[in-house]
Formats: sequence, C-alpha cells, structure tokens
Amino acid sequence: MTDIFQLQYALDTFYFLMCGALVMWMAAGFAMLEAGLVRAKNTTEILTKNISLFAVACTMYMVCGYAVMYGGDIFLSSITGDGATGAEEPATYAPSADFYFQVVFVATAMSIVSGAVAERMKLWAFLAFAVVMTGFIYPMEGAWTWGGASVFGMYTLGDLGFSDFAGSGIVHMAGASAALAGVLLLGARKGKYGPNGEVNAIPGANLPMATLGTFILWLGWFGFNGGSVLATASVESANAVAVVFMNTNAAAAGGLIAALLVAKALFGKADLTMTLNGALAGLVAITAEPSTPTALEATLFGAAGGVLVVFSILALDKLKIDDPVGAISVHGVVGLLGLLLVPLTNDGSTFSGQLIGAATIFVWVFGTSLVAWGILKATMGIRVSEEEEFSGVDIAECGMEAYPEFANAKS
Repeated sequence: MTDIFQLQYALDTFYFLMCGALVMWMAAGFAMLEAGLVRAKNTTEILTKNISLFAVACTMYMVCGYAVMYGGDIFLSSITGDGATGAEEPATYAPSADFYFQVVFVATAMSIVSGAVAERMKLWAFLAFAVVMTGFIYPMEGAWTWGGASVFGMYTLGDLGFSDFAGSGIVHMAGASAALAGVLLLGARKGKYGPNGEVNAIPGANLPMATLGTFILWLGWFGFNGGSVLATASVESANAVAVVFMNTNAAAAGGLIAALLVAKALFGKADLTMTLNGALAGLVAITAEPSTPTALEATLFGAAGGVLVVFSILALDKLKIDDPVGAISVHGVVGLLGLLLVPLTNDGSTFSGQLIGAATIFVWVFGTSLVAWGILKATMGIRVSEEEEFSGVDIAECGMEAYPEFANAKS
C-alpha cells in the first residue's frame, strides 16, 4: 500500500503542478489579449503591468496571502514535508504544489484589473494596488470561500449552499469588482464618449495578437478548471478531469458562437472583439461548475455567457464605464451568471447560497478596492496627465515604444 500511495502522491502532485503551469501560461494570454486591444502607443506599458503584477502576486501571496486565505504560519514554514498539511491525514499532493496552484489564481484575478484600467492609469499606482489586492483583499474573500472560514465570524458560505468549483466568483468576479472600483475613480479615456452621449470606438492596434491571447487563455483554462479537481491518479478523479476538460471546451465554443451570432444580428458584421470576448465569457460561465453539466448543458451555459457579454459591454458603454478590453463584462457580469447556473446541475448548492456568496465577494472586494484606489488617488494619483495620455503612456511610464520603427517611420 505504501508503494501505491507514493505513486498516487507523485502523479497527483505532478498533475497539480502541470495544471498550475497552464494557469501561469494564462498570464501570457492576458498580456497578448490586452496588448492587442489597446492602441500601439500604450502597448509597452500594458505588457509591463502584466508581467510585473505576476511577480507582485507571487511575492505577496508567499509573504502573507496564503496564510490569510488558509490560516497557519507563513508559507515558508510548510514548503518541506512528506505531504502532511497539519491535518490528521496526509495530503494527496505536495503542500508546495498547492501553494503554486493557488498563487497563479491570485495573479489571474489581478490580471483582470489590468485590462479594465488600460491606457490612462499610472503604472506605479497600479502596482501599489496589486500589493494590496494580492496580499489582502483577494486572500480574505478566498478565506471565506475556498478557505472555509466564517464571514466576520457570522456564517460559513459553504453551509449556506454556496459553491464555486474553480472560481467564477472567487477569482473572476473578484477581479472584475476591483477593476470596476478603479474604473469609476479613474474615469474614461479622453475622446471615448462624446458630449451628446455618443460612444466613440477606439480600436485596438493588433487584433492578431488579441486572438492569440484568447487561444492561450482557452488552453490555460483547462489547467484552471481541470486542476481544481485536485487529483487525477484514480479512476474516479481521472473521469472527473475528463468531464471538466470536455465541458470547459464546450462552453468556450458555445460562448464564441453565440457572441458571433448576436454581433451579426446587432451590427450586421462579424465583430472579432465581441467574438473573442464571447469565448472568454463561455469559459467564465462554466468555471463555477464544470464537473456536473452534460456537454450540451455546458455548451448552452457558455452560449448564455456569450449572449450576455455582448449586451453587457454595450450597457457599460451607455453608462460611460470605459473598459477597453471588456474585462468587467466578461469576468464580472458573466462571473455572476456562472454562479447562478451552478444549482441547475449541482444539488449541493442553492440559489440563495449563490446570491449570498456573490454579494459577499462583490461587497468586500469592491468596497475595499474603492478605499484602496481612493487612497492612492489622494496620495500619488492614479491617472496620467492629459498630455501623457495623448502621447501614449509607453513613453511617459516606460520610456520606450513597442513599435519604434513604425512610430518613427517617415512614410
């Protein structure tokens, strides 16, 4: 039995780590997607934000975030060991693998914020917020959900019927809530909205890059959802992983097709940016529960997300909430939808529990983020000057351009 346990332990740990690597690869997806959807003059800064926030998230979660979310000492005290995690039974994977898998989720939540505040936020203000978000705000709501802690000592969300398999609310809606708070204090980009309420399109500079980013995110999502099974070295867990992979892919396809059709109906054209966001919306919608639906149900859930995201993006523009990449709609609005879809196939959850959980996540993350952004705005400022915004934040914030040979060409 010892040999069997060691083999299972090794396989589950390896699977966990590889899924974590896939989720880490999603950071590249966010970077490419956002770089493709902003203007060329803001490309270097958005790339700097994406790679820097990943490093900040990893460091802050190691220093304090993991302990806040799951209790106990700082992570350094439990890196080594034979799988014991403080419980009576040994874990089925290495404790350090659990940390690695969790930390890439933290970075994903922060990546969502990056795109929503693009093209007008100061780089150092953004990174200062990343410290707070990844070290405290996200770990606290994570403690109440995946950590199983009671909310302010009053109730446990799991006991109320809340379930979020891989993070439609815990990761995606949380990131979007923080982004919304920042966008409201930051304001819209210059020229985005006209004096009579008209919405002026500001096209991205590199749609092939945005499409590549979407494909990378689609691939990374198999680790995001599949890794949340937490094991694969048994018949039961291997079958569960296969179902999660199947449904994750089905939902993305359903979301893309639905968004493509809605865009055609509304605009008369196949809008690529809406189509890309439709695929991501399908992925977000299924993330809350990819293990219990059938493939057809997963496709329909993804399609619902694809339809919703198009109308959400249009609605936010009417409200003059400027989100250059549609992150608040994709991850926030559709994240809520994903939570509300869970009880349709998972008997262990309830609609009331899902609503309470969603409200808890939103109120906490939005409220604390609003305070954090407000403090940053009052102290160091969060928005670049009008002149810097006009010339591009690449030069103002990073001192270099992403495409200098094009910018300096005479013809």
